Amino acid sequence: MVACCWLACFGGAQAETVFVTLEKDNALAVVDPIAGKLLKTVPVGVRPRGIAISPDYKYLYIATSDENTIKVLDADTLKEVAQLPSGEDPETFALDPKGERMYVSNEDDSQVTAIDVAKRKAIKAVLVGVEPEGITVSPDNQWVISASETTNMVHWINTKTLEIAENTLVDPRPRAVSFTADSEQLWVTSEMAGTLMVLDAKSKQIVKTLNFAVPGVTNDKIQPVGVLVDKERHRAYIALGPANRVAVVNAQTFEVENYLLVGSRVWNLAFSPDQKRLYTTNGVSNDISIIDLDSQTVTKSIGVGTYPWGVAVKP
Repeated sequence: MVACCWLACFGGAQAETVFVTLEKDNALAVVDPIAGKLLKTVPVGVRPRGIAISPDYKYLYIATSDENTIKVLDADTLKEVAQLPSGEDPETFALDPKGERMYVSNEDDSQVTAIDVAKRKAIKAVLVGVEPEGITVSPDNQWVISASETTNMVHWINTKTLEIAENTLVDPRPRAVSFTADSEQLWVTSEMAGTLMVLDAKSKQIVKTLNFAVPGVTNDKIQPVGVLVDKERHRAYIALGPANRVAVVNAQTFEVENYLLVGSRVWNLAFSPDQKRLYTTNGVSNDISIIDLDSQTVTKSIGVGTYPWGVAVKP
């Protein structure tokens, strides 16, 4: 029966590859999600965390935090082809929609480093609040958003001037930020308050705050981190950390529809290119979970290595 369910969920699916950074193994896990298996692990450097793939799917970018660099890998061969000057202790970063600029959070220095990817050159360090981590670029390429965990702000950085245009106070310890596909809303998680905030991109103000209540789980375990909204703005998905759940939220009504049980300490999320599946990194159980989004069910867990952190997907 399990095998039949697995085949049904993935019937007709196109081949794709999931890449997962393994913070404690200093490696990259390569997963075939359709076959449901780990293909291999590849050494990539010391303490890899943030990861992204270029818009043309040719290159993987990996923040090796203890080496103070962003490594550039050929997405097919997984050979290192370059390094980018990320500033000190890079953890998270974001690419603009064309993959021309990268913006890196430098937590210890309270700044965001802007990089010209083609020239492999840092073009500006933007001072932000204390301990910046979550970072994203709006799909219309108007804003870079940096969330500072200790200042409890999101900073709206104009991509043309590379200056902060506005700051918005949010709930304590904002961790992850994500725009809707139309760039009209910014979704922000608060790890300490256990909340999610929806901000209007025009007013820069909070229009909705969501709380979570997972049956059988104490509030102190509900620590939202990763957040994604599907391209149609039908649903949003929020990783709830030690609650070991992904919250499913109606992105129109802002009502919580479901809590999906995944691995231990779910951290980061990535859609498949067709947004039929969601992949989660589960840091304590050392695996990833695969969620079928049509049926809203967890279909598979795959062991990948020690302390999976970031995730990116190649079709």
